[in-house]
Amino acid sequence: RFFIIKESFLLYYAESEKKSFESNKYFNIHPKGVIPLGGCIVEPKEEPNMPYAIKISHEDFHGNIVLAAESEFEQAQWLEMLQESGKVTWKNAQLGEAMIESLEAQGLQLAKEKQEYLDKLMEETEELCLQREQKEELERLNQILEAEKHRFEEVVRELRLEQEQIRRELELTAHSLKGVEEEKKELRSLTQSLQNNLEELSLEKQQMLEMLEENESQLPPPTSPSKEQGPIWGLHCSLQEIEQKMQQLLEEKLLAEKRMKENEERSRALEEERAFYSSQSQALQNSLSELTAEKQQTERDLKAEVKVRMDLEKRLREAEEALQSLEQGLNSLDRNKEKDEKMKADVSNLRKFFEECIRNAELEAKMPVIMKNSVYIHKAA
Repeated sequence: RFFIIKESFLLYYAESEKKSFESNKYFNIHPKGVIPLGGCIVEPKEEPNMPYAIKISHEDFHGNIVLAAESEFEQAQWLEMLQESGKVTWKNAQLGEAMIESLEAQGLQLAKEKQEYLDKLMEETEELCLQREQKEELERLNQILEAEKHRFEEVVRELRLEQEQIRRELELTAHSLKGVEEEKKELRSLTQSLQNNLEELSLEKQQMLEMLEENESQLPPPTSPSKEQGPIWGLHCSLQEIEQKMQQLLEEKLLAEKRMKENEERSRALEEERAFYSSQSQALQNSLSELTAEKQQTERDLKAEVKVRMDLEKRLREAEEALQSLEQGLNSLDRNKEKDEKMKADVSNLRKFFEECIRNAELEAKMPVIMKNSVYIHKAA
């Protein structure tokens, strides 16, 4: 006979079946007989003319079944396999089938959970890609803000240099204005002195004219030209000298008045220049204050942006670590309660992270409406 062990049954065929089995590796489902091995006692036995005998016994059998192998090695192999197959009883088979069904159900559930986790991982990966794009956009904005900050610093430096130059020009203008004022005072005092001299000369001229009239009324008419050298001629000469002096004084007075007008015009021009430089300095000061305030605001925005970016990078790192841990847990064949709890915590952290991202996105989407409502509220107030 040719024997085959199938699970907990021993099937036997005619000896010719051995060649068919060795060539096709398939066994016939219609054996000559079937011996159930569940609960059987399998042990070696010594039989005459059967050196490598094996005895199979069971309380429900009507007698014992004795088989024989061709060598001691095959006997040992058959004994081991028959004893192992005999351990499989009907109840154990049912329990094994139930365990297999349970394991298959657990495998299906795990496969379903794995697919759900993979779907979540795909969605979260897309979200992470979006977050990375936003991070790159933030870095680009940060570079633009840095360039704008440098430009503001250059403008502030130029404005400060221009303000310093205007301050020096204002100092020069004030010094020139002070010199013009002193020159105006000197010219006024000179004009006053000339006016006093003119008045004195006019008074002296009047006195000379009165004296000349008195002398002309007292003296007899002239008889000869030699008398022209008398007192009257001296008075005429003095009068001419006085008139010449008065003429010189008048010319000096006109020249002083002309210089005084020129000084007044220069003073007015300097005052206008001073007012212009003062207004320009004030405008530059205002521009400098605005640029300083804008620079401070830009620096505050940059600091806030950097803080937000660092926070976002930290949360991204945590999310990536949670994703890696979750992926390792899903790919791991060794599952226990502690790993399941850790995977649930990772999923919870990822869920919180993406819920926060969704809330931020909703706030950004609603920002125009919020700004519009704030404008309306301001107008109503």
